[in-house]
Amino acid sequence: MRLIFVRHGEPDYDNDCLTENGILQAKMTADRLKDEGISAIYSSPMGRARQTASFTADQYGLEINILDYMHEIDWGSISPEVPLEHDGHLWTLGYKLLADEQEYVGSNRWAEHHFFRDNRCMKYYKMVSESFDEFLTGFGIVRDGKLYRCDRENDETIALFAHGGSGAVLFSHIFSLPFPFVLTSLPYGVCSISIMEFVPKKDSTIIPRLELFNDMGHLENIKPEKLTFEK
Repeated sequence: MRLIFVRHGEPDYDNDCLTENGILQAKMTADRLKDEGISAIYSSPMGRARQTASFTADQYGLEINILDYMHEIDWGSISPEVPLEHDGHLWTLGYKLLADEQEYVGSNRWAEHHFFRDNRCMKYYKMVSESFDEFLTGFGIVRDGKLYRCDRENDETIALFAHGGSGAVLFSHIFSLPFPFVLTSLPYGVCSISIMEFVPKKDSTIIPRLELFNDMGHLENIKPEKLTFEK
């Protein structure tokens, strides 16, 4: 199976929709995806993701299936008594953790650090990871330790439209990469396209492969506005 992940277009965060520029980006993304053989389209429930997905859905004559758990994740201290620097902002804390405490570079102990242990993001990390594994099971792709196994053959190509934060959780979980590393070292832009392959090898074991990451070539003639991190 192939999973095409698309981050939503340039957003109007206050109204949870796309800007005029974002609409143009979404239309060009649909054109870029027209020959990918997409059989099903999934989206976060949030307006900016659904609106981005709508143009590809129209292109293929498909309905948009909503995955509620793929909405943008939240962050911040789990308690007023346990303050976090930078209001718990994940991208900033991820960079600070790796730069200031380099023993965490490449380490799976990131979730034990105060920046993440006491951050609301961990609730969302767990929810997105577990829910997406359950979703993949429906396609015959079953989590097996840190990898996956193939319970039945599946050659579908599906598309998922979501967000910077919830997408970062997916990349971290699916490829067993430390979350702070994904946040800091694997940035991806609005309407970027990333493609993951789930192809069984020996004994039906699946080692997910990142076929394409942060492809924005289809947007090269569009000048994006300056964006802040997800809200």
